[in-house]
Amino acid sequence: MLLASKIAHNTIIQLVGKFISTALGLISLALMTRYLGQAGFGEYTTIINFLSFFAIIADLGLTLVTVQMISRPEVDEKKILNNLFGLRLSSIIIFIGLAPLAAIFLPYSAAIKTGILIAATSFIFPALNQVLIGLFQKRLRMDKAVIAENVSRVVLVVGIYLTIRYNYGLNGILWASVLSAAINFLISYVLALDFIGLRPSFDKVIWQETIKKSWPLALTIVLNLLYLKTDTLILSLVKSPSEVGLYGAAYRIIDVLSTLPFMFAGIILPLLTTYWFEQKKDLFKSTLQRSFDLMAILSLPIISGALVLATPIVVLVAGADFAPSGLILKILIFAILAIFLGCMFSHAVVAIDQQKKMIKYYLFVSISSILLYIILIPKFSYLGAATATVYSELAIALFSAYIVWRQTGFIPNLKKISKAIFASLLIGLVLFLIPSHYYYNWWGLITSIALSSLLYFAILYLLAGITKNDLKILLNKN
Repeated sequence: MLLASKIAHNTIIQLVGKFISTALGLISLALMTRYLGQAGFGEYTTIINFLSFFAIIADLGLTLVTVQMISRPEVDEKKILNNLFGLRLSSIIIFIGLAPLAAIFLPYSAAIKTGILIAATSFIFPALNQVLIGLFQKRLRMDKAVIAENVSRVVLVVGIYLTIRYNYGLNGILWASVLSAAINFLISYVLALDFIGLRPSFDKVIWQETIKKSWPLALTIVLNLLYLKTDTLILSLVKSPSEVGLYGAAYRIIDVLSTLPFMFAGIILPLLTTYWFEQKKDLFKSTLQRSFDLMAILSLPIISGALVLATPIVVLVAGADFAPSGLILKILIFAILAIFLGCMFSHAVVAIDQQKKMIKYYLFVSISSILLYIILIPKFSYLGAATATVYSELAIALFSAYIVWRQTGFIPNLKKISKAIFASLLIGLVLFLIPSHYYYNWWGLITSIALSSLLYFAILYLLAGITKNDLKILLNKN
C-alpha cells in the first residue's frame, strides 16, 4: 500500500471510529445534562476541569515527544517506549495525587471535593494510554485505538444509564467514567501486544534525555493550560454552578469537534518529523499544505452551520434547560478555525524541534488571557469566558504559524481556503432560510446537516476546491 494511501486509509478508519465515539459521547452528554441539570452538570464540569489542571501538567510534554522520539531512524523503539511508560506512570501518580489535597483549600462544596477524589483515578489511565497511542500513530494502526475508545464509550453510556436508573447521583457518573477509562487502557494495552510488550522501565539516561527534550513542551503545556482551563476555574469560583453548567455544555461540543484535528495531526506528525530530519523539505511543505487545506475545508462549514444551528443543537443534545448555551456556542465556534489550523502548525513546530521558541509566545498568551478572564468573567460571566477563549486560540495559532514560517519558509497557499469560505457562506445562507422550527427535532437537524454537507462539498468540487487528484489519493489503496 502506498504511503499516501495508507495514511488515507488510516484516516478514514479514524474518521469512522470518531463518528461512532462522538455519537456515543453525545449520548453520554445528553443523559448527564438531563439527569444532573444545570447545577449538577456545573459541578461535574468543575470536577473534570480542576483535575485536568493536574493531569495536563503531569503530561510533561510526553504525548508529543513519544511520537517524535520513536519516529527517528535507528532507534530502540521498545526501550524508549518502556521508559516513557515508566516516566508517564510516575508523573501522573504524583501530580494527580496532589489534586484532592489542593481542592481542600478551595471554596468548593463537599460534593465537588468528594467528586474530585473519586474522579482522580480516571485520569491515570488516559495518561498511560497516550504512550500506546504514540505507538499506534507511528505504525499507522489507529484502528486499534479506535476499537478501545469505542468499547470504553459504550461502557460509559451503560454506566450512566444504570446511574440514572438506580439514582446513584453525580458520584455514580464519576465511577462510570473511571471504569470507562480503565477499559480503554486495558484494551489498548492488549492490542499493543501485537507490536510490543510494554513494561515500566527506569533508565536514568533515557529519562534525562527525555526530560531534556520534553521540558520546553512541558513548560508550553503548563502555559497552554493556563489559558485553556482558567476560564472554567475562575467561572466556578465567582459564578454559580448553573452558569458553569451552561458554559460546560457549550464547551463540551467544542471539545468534541476539536478531537478531529488532533487525531489527524497525530497521524501527520511522524511524517513531518521524518521528512524534516531527512532534509526532504519539499515533502515536508507539501504535506503541511495538504493538512492545512483539509483542516480549512472541514472547519469553515462547521462555523457557518453552528452560527445558524447552535441553539437547536444544544437543546437537542443537552435539553431545553441548556438553551442559553446556544449563544455561548455561537461565540466559541469561532475558535474552531484557530484550533483546526493552529493544530497543524503547533505539531509542525514539534516536528522541526523548535518547541523552545514557542515558550515566550505561550507566556504572553497565558498572561493576556488570564487578565481577560479576570476582567470579563465577573462582569459578563460565560460570555466573557467564551470571548477570551476565542482570543487565546487565535493568538496561539498565529504564533505557531509564525514560528513555522521563520524556521521553514512555509507560507500556506490560501487558494483552497478562499473557495471553502465561499462554499461555507452559501450553505450558511441556505440553512438560515429554512424555518428554524424545522431544526428542533432530531430528524430535521440531522437531515439538514447531512444535506448541507453534501451541498458544501458539491460546491467545493465545482469550484475546484477539491480535485479529482485529491479524491484519487484518498481512495487509492493499492
